[in-house]
Amino acid sequence: MAPFEGVNSFAELLRLPLDELQAAVAKVGAAVPAEGLTFLPPIDGRGEVWCAGVTYERSRGARMEESSEQSVYDKVYTADRPELFQKAPAWRVVVDGEPVGIRSDSGHDVPEPELAVVANSHGEIVGFTICNDMSSRSIEGVNPLYVPQAKLFAGGCALASGIRPVWEVADPKALGIRLSIRRGDDEVFSGTTSTAKLVRELKDLIDALFLPNDFPDGVILATGTGIVPELDFTLAEGDVITITIDDLGTLTNPVAAGREPFAFLATDNLDGLR
Repeated sequence: MAPFEGVNSFAELLRLPLDELQAAVAKVGAAVPAEGLTFLPPIDGRGEVWCAGVTYERSRGARMEESSEQSVYDKVYTADRPELFQKAPAWRVVVDGEPVGIRSDSGHDVPEPELAVVANSHGEIVGFTICNDMSSRSIEGVNPLYVPQAKLFAGGCALASGIRPVWEVADPKALGIRLSIRRGDDEVFSGTTSTAKLVRELKDLIDALFLPNDFPDGVILATGTGIVPELDFTLAEGDVITITIDDLGTLTNPVAAGREPFAFLATDNLDGLR
């Protein structure tokens, strides 16, 4: 990694137009050794993480399988308007190596590996990262109106620490995605997909997000998942989730249960620390 002269936050970077941000990156000096550094989420200040839902055929099928109201998922898959929902403010995001959470009142929980699009305050796509959009299938399955409770909770959103600039990714709709879940010494689930199976265009999703909203410090939009374990699988405390996306890297997180393991998000961030 390397420092940006005169830039102290992701918020400052994501206020720049794309051409100015690219010029700033080109001027970055020598890399700083990563050893001993604490990596923070690639979003801060007033930044937010949002998600798009039901953007892969596998996601549509899984949502219909688990839900008491199957038709809503079938309809949104082909609708002009995408499903968009807020996932986390910047201070709630965990990064590589930190735990992700499962709700104590759920009982059926899965990770959702997703390509995440980074947009600046001008609504331009400036980069990409990896998101783990943790989800309670049991809560969402009871009623789609419970989506906020199934999606927004302590440890529910993990992002890889870095952003890959948009100009370094030749085709974001041709990236392989891999998910591995280990329980002790055993791999208990693995799956693969490709962003080529994403039915929405990335710029269309960003445009829909920005149409009614301002994001003065930028926004990260997770674009949905094409990997969903079967209904007989659920995460357990202590599992280790690894998501790999071509050209972007890897995001690995252990699983913790309940609210208490994530108290540091509410306390440390009072002083901008982790």
